[in-house]
Amino acid sequence: MSSGPIEPAAGGFVVQGDAWRYEGALTLDNAAAVMAHVDTLPLPSSGRVDMGGTGPADSAALAIVMALRRRATAEGRTLTIENLPPALHSLAIVYGVDELTRGTA
Repeated sequence: MSSGPIEPAAGGFVVQGDAWRYEGALTLDNAAAVMAHVDTLPLPSSGRVDMGGTGPADSAALAIVMALRRRATAEGRTLTIENLPPALHSLAIVYGVDELTRGTA
């Protein structure tokens, strides 16, 4: 199992100890590849997902965050989303899903 991003230039989750950190772009262009990669990884043992390294992002980034939340719920785990970029938080408010992108669920 790889612990690095799929394509560093395109963006991906990096395992950092007991947490994940997203680095790079997260758009419709790479969302399917990012999702395929995270599906091969166990959820972080700390439940922490740091989105602070996210570069250019669109609604696909929100879809990934929501998919991770659903997965955590299905696995009976707690997931904490940290450092969601302000533009993504604003987009979540517009879509009415901001409660799924904030803090712990």
